[in-house]
Amino acid sequence: MLDQMKRLVVEEEGQALTEYGLLIGLIAVAVIATLVLIGPELDRLFNSILTELKGATGSTLNP
Repeated sequence: MLDQMKRLVVEEEGQALTEYGLLIGLIAVAVIATLVLIGPELDRLFNSILTELKGATGSTLNP
């Protein structure tokens, strides 16, 4: 029983997959936080571009 416990602690198989999963999770949280923070500014930017395009072409694009 003690040998099995030692093998579980020493065994490094699967650690790389866990580390990659944690890294991907951290990157996803950072991307989501960044989008939440700059989302309103991006919305204003795209709306101003759409307004300029409507004025330049004279079309009636639906926003």
